[in-house]
Amino acid sequence: MLKQQRADHLLRRLGDLYPETSIPLDHKDPYTLLVAVLLSARCTDVRVNQVTPALFGRAANPRAMMQVPVDEIRILIRPCGLSPRKSAAISALSKILVEQHAGEVPADFEALEALPGVGHKTASVVMSQAFGVPAFPVDTHIHRLATRWKLTSGKNVEQTERDLKMLFPRASWNRLHLQMIYYGRQHCTGRGCDGTTCLLCRELAIC
Repeated sequence: MLKQQRADHLLRRLGDLYPETSIPLDHKDPYTLLVAVLLSARCTDVRVNQVTPALFGRAANPRAMMQVPVDEIRILIRPCGLSPRKSAAISALSKILVEQHAGEVPADFEALEALPGVGHKTASVVMSQAFGVPAFPVDTHIHRLATRWKLTSGKNVEQTERDLKMLFPRASWNRLHLQMIYYGRQHCTGRGCDGTTCLLCRELAIC
């Protein structure tokens, strides 16, 4: 099976398996999504969703958050790990949003990636899920699956992102990103599948 044929097969099958793709991080607007995605670095979405109610109960917008002492933010988000770095980033980016963007999260990759603690993957999630701009955020699940399914030979997430964008229709990127994450977590985990065990790996091996 050619690489494009594998991609076409996966697009159809993931669409069958996950016709509805809700965002796993609880949020109510672009700002709370941005903070939640930042917190999810090296942390599970479940843990983030346990932490954010108290954090957003204290401050749910940039103007309120910039008034909260960094040490208080750190205590609230401690269960997510890397709390000193993440709390400093949340405080600093909130101030920048107020001072440079009228308190709004910009719908712009360059502006997002200029914020403290916000890399390309985080910016891509916000652009795709908050603003509906086609993007293909690549996390460890997607990088692993894309390699396992022979969609990329990329040695890093940047190359994997470029390869996936070439294989899949632009209109599918936002939905497919979530479908792949769900499938990777539920069926094709790093230890639970060796590339021959789960449903889609078996289908690709047969085809």
